[in-house]
Amino acid sequence: LVTPPIAPEADIGLIVIESDYYPAMSGSNLMCTVTAVLETGMVPILAPITHLIVDTPAGLVHVEAECDNGKCRRVSFRNVPAFVMHRDAAVEVPGLGTVTVGVSYGGMIYVIVDAEKLGFTLARDEARALVEMGERIKLAAAEQLPSVHPENPGIHTINQTLFAGPLTERDGVKTAKNAVVVSPGRIDRSPCGTGSSARMALMHARGDLAVGERFVHTSILDTEFVCGIEAETEVGGEPGVVTRVA
Repeated sequence: LVTPPIAPEADIGLIVIESDYYPAMSGSNLMCTVTAVLETGMVPILAPITHLIVDTPAGLVHVEAECDNGKCRRVSFRNVPAFVMHRDAAVEVPGLGTVTVGVSYGGMIYVIVDAEKLGFTLARDEARALVEMGERIKLAAAEQLPSVHPENPGIHTINQTLFAGPLTERDGVKTAKNAVVVSPGRIDRSPCGTGSSARMALMHARGDLAVGERFVHTSILDTEFVCGIEAETEVGGEPGVVTRVA
């Protein structure tokens, strides 16, 4: 639904359906929606930056769309607060044994696993194996690690598996690859917006990413999101972070 625009910020709504459920928030789908409503004229473009507020089931998301000549060139969003739900937890996965995972929320709930420890480099030809293993890990983690949003009980289960590649530096900027398995059997073409937020929350909790530090998250297709933590916050009395993804 698109409401009549209210300058200088327009309000739009976003509801996304996956194959078998409605996720609370999706970063890449939000970018697509913003681009569509601006370039079709459903919401007027205000160059050089159009500010929007997107109403999602997870909460309000503030968006900046960089626009030029009627086109949306770049979208960044300040996400709903992200936070860690389980850190360094053990999960028994059929056929794998004990796997150490983190569970983190960034608009969806992710089980995050170390790709290298499971034998993956996150190359494109690993896609089928990543999907098969990712689904097994997700189902086991969802059963063994209850995960309920403390302020929104309607968000209450692990949605997806994020295979996290090693953290490195490129030109002084921290960067890492990832692959998110979307049920029932595909890999996110993008670096994943809510997954990037969830991973940043876990990185911050581990001391690997500071407030104001830039982080480049890369997909299995080598596309990039430029990310960062804008502030610390609390969610249900527990530590959280406010992230931005572009």
